[in-house]
Parts: sequence; C-alpha cells; structure tokens
Amino acid sequence: MGNCTSEERAKRARSDAIDKQIQEDSEEFKKQYKVLVLGSEESGKSTIVKQMKIIHQNGFTQDDLMAFRSTIYRNMLDSAQAIVFAMRKLGVECVDPINRVNANRILDYRVEAIPSCVFSAELAMAVHQLWQDPIIPQVMDHSSEFYLMDNASYFLTEVLRIGSPNYLPTENDVLRARTKTTGITETRFTMGQLQIHMLDVGDQRSERKKWMHCLENVTSIIFCAALSEYDQVLLEETDQNRMQESLTLFESVVNSRWFLRTSIILFLNKMDVFRSKLPKVPLEKYFPDYTGGADVDKAAKYILWRFMHVNRARLSVYPHVMQAIDTTSIQLVSAAVKETIIQNDLKAREIL
Repeated sequence: MGNCTSEERAKRARSDAIDKQIQEDSEEFKKQYKVLVLGSEESGKSTIVKQMKIIHQNGFTQDDLMAFRSTIYRNMLDSAQAIVFAMRKLGVECVDPINRVNANRILDYRVEAIPSCVFSAELAMAVHQLWQDPIIPQVMDHSSEFYLMDNASYFLTEVLRIGSPNYLPTENDVLRARTKTTGITETRFTMGQLQIHMLDVGDQRSERKKWMHCLENVTSIIFCAALSEYDQVLLEETDQNRMQESLTLFESVVNSRWFLRTSIILFLNKMDVFRSKLPKVPLEKYFPDYTGGADVDKAAKYILWRFMHVNRARLSVYPHVMQAIDTTSIQLVSAAVKETIIQNDLKAREIL
C-alpha cells in the first residue's frame, strides 16, 4: 500500500511538473510578439532592422562591420557606374578629359563578392575625380530618369575613405548600405518586458510569395515607404513608379483577410531626401491632383492621405514620418512601436 502511494505521489509530481512547464511555456509565448517588416525595394525597412540591432542588441561587432565591406564597395561602384551610363544616355561627356578615361575604367572594374576583397585605391581616386567633374550636377538633375540608389551621393562623397586599404565600415556606412533582402531575415530582441521576433522579408515582387507562411500570429506590421521615391522607378521594372508600387502593396496588406486583427505601423521614411528633392522635382508632375507646391508639410500630408485612403478595412494604422538612418529618430519610433504593441495586447485581453 505504501509503495502504491509513493508511486502515485511520484506520478502526481511528474504530472504537476509537466503542467507547470506547459504553463510557463504558455506565459513565455504570450510575451513574444511577432512583428512583420514589409515594404517595397529601398523603402528603408532593412535599415530599421539594423537600427533595432544597434538600439536593442548593443550594435555591431567589428566582424559584423567587416562583413558589410564588400556590400559597401558594390554600392559605391554601382552608383559610379550608374552615373556613367546615365551620362551616355543623356549624351553628355565629362568636362575634364581625364574623367573620360576614368569613366571607362569605372565601367570595367568589378568587386569580388568575398569578405577579403579590397577596393583599388587607384579606382577610388578615379571615382573621386569623376564625382568632382563639373558635369555631375547637370547629370544629377536628371536622376529621376535613371536608377540611382538614394545613398549614392553619400558613398561617392566618402569614396577616398572607403577606398583606403584598411577601411573598416562605420555604423553610419552600414545603415546606408543597400543589399537586396531575399528570403526572410529574423531578428530577436527584448524591448522592456516584450520579446520581439522581427521578420524582414524580401522586398522584390518575386519574393512576396514567401510572406505567406509568416502571416500566422502576427502582432504588428511595420510597413515602410520612402517619401522620396515619388519620382523614381523600380530596379526590377523600370516603367513602374516606386510610390505607386508602395501604395499598391500597402493596399493589398491593409485590406488582407490575414491582418484583420493586426495593427499596422506606417513609416514614411527618408524625410531628409524628400525635403531636399521637393523644390527641384515637383510632386504634382507625378501626382497631378496634388496642389500644395513645394511645401514639405503639405506634400508629406498628401502622401500620407494617399496611403490612408486605401485602408478600406479600417484597420488601426499608426503613421510616423521619419529618417531610418537617424538612430535618435528610430529610438522615438521604437518607443511608439512598443506602446502600440502594448495597447493592442490590452485590447485583445479586453482590458482597454
């Protein structure tokens, strides 16, 4: 009898331990929040993920920074080559004869996609000289007519530093580095008491079918759109306006049956580029119903209205105008994201 009681106590103890573990796992799962980061190409969504690493994961190690070096080399070279191709398309030549030679050297150069690759110091000087040529401002006035990454001016201005033999990327370089997001990149971090599971998915059209298996149990969506893209075209489809593409993508997300209980945080990014571009490139040229002229606030509000107008499902959308490369700006937005998640969690529990 005593043995039977002892066995029963042991079974009960094991059962209680299993129940306790299940309860703890359930509570831990409840603390985890899945955040999906969406947006079209070069909207800045991957920059936001990098910023979260800086803010919530103690930033980048030296090895992390070095891993971006070949990407930055390619960004810099691609930008220089894009300008040379644009000059030929526009039918203009460099003013300085030496830069006509430099242009050919730039087109012939290739960056190896290996971490040990070192950019040629001679070619860095050639890019620097080309960037200083008097014809460049005229070419840049036509930048909406050809594909050029937003951070081209930054990398071309910094070319001699980046082209030095012992170059180590800075956090600012990494934040501005552009690489195609393919597949799904996962980042996990804590935000106060919240366990955040952030998923950055591929931004090309061909990648969007991969979103589907990420849709379950999504707490919030961060949707990124670049204010400055209103005059630009897609890299993968050069007759498609980037802003129109972002609007179409946002419309499909905000009205999707998958997200009926999901809050959406809309980031209108690249305000700095937008502010400098608007006086030179009229918004009404691409959106004829806009009537606010070169007033930056009116233009930003108009673009926000265009996004909010497609929200037929009347989802909760929390808009923020920002610059993803500015860590201080992202810290404020990070706090807003945390507050949004908490508020939605309280609503789900019927506390609010």
